[in-house]
Amino acid sequence: MRRNRIILLGICLTALLAGCHRSMTQPTPPPEPALPKQTKAEKAQSAADVHTRLAQHYIEIGNLQGALEKIKIAEQDDPTFVPAQTVMAYIYERINDVSNAEAHYRRAQELQPDKGDTNNNLGQFLCRIGKGQDAMPYFAKALADPFYKTPDVALANQGICQLQMGDQAGAETNLRRAVQLNPKNANALLQLAHVLYLKQDYFDASAFLQRLDAMGQFNADSLKLGYDIESHLGNKDAAQNYSKRLLGQFPDSEQARALNSSVHP
Repeated sequence: MRRNRIILLGICLTALLAGCHRSMTQPTPPPEPALPKQTKAEKAQSAADVHTRLAQHYIEIGNLQGALEKIKIAEQDDPTFVPAQTVMAYIYERINDVSNAEAHYRRAQELQPDKGDTNNNLGQFLCRIGKGQDAMPYFAKALADPFYKTPDVALANQGICQLQMGDQAGAETNLRRAVQLNPKNANALLQLAHVLYLKQDYFDASAFLQRLDAMGQFNADSLKLGYDIESHLGNKDAAQNYSKRLLGQFPDSEQARALNSSVHP
């Protein structure tokens, strides 16, 4: 009887140890899922993206030749990569190669014909080279994009283009729309003040320019315009303030020279 109890105890102990061993054994982890492999097109786009970013870096440090070399590689990587087309157009415009700049702005727009950015970029470029009428449909297409994040930019660019073509009423309408969409659009505020100055609405022109100045967004153009507006309003102190700032901060600018010639003919 005693022997049977010892055997039974041994069996129980063995079973207990076996159970402990099983509980201490770590479960085998499931195999890691295989990462999807990049397709040939995805690899080409990734390479184009890298070279486009390098080109943008070269632009930032003022090395346009290096930027052009890198962006040409990006285009070879993937001729359909829109950012590469846009950066290449910008570089060609910077080096005054207008025909190549236009070709690449157009290529970007062809690749994304309904996108706000590509249409705005092409419209703005066409306006800069004196093709304002050709630019108008592209601004309209940019504004028709429901996912365009900065329609105020296209409206401001369209207004500037209209002003260059002599359409002050159209320019004022679109610049006001731009400011309504984005009250901090500095370019729209400046150009709207300019349009109102041209139509001799000096009071409203002054108000919009003061909004721009309060944002800390000023340059030689806005300071000279402020001087002209306040001079017409008869606000000598305000005009003098703009004059001092212009001559002090932008002494070598064309606007400073124009101010000096008007004050000391």
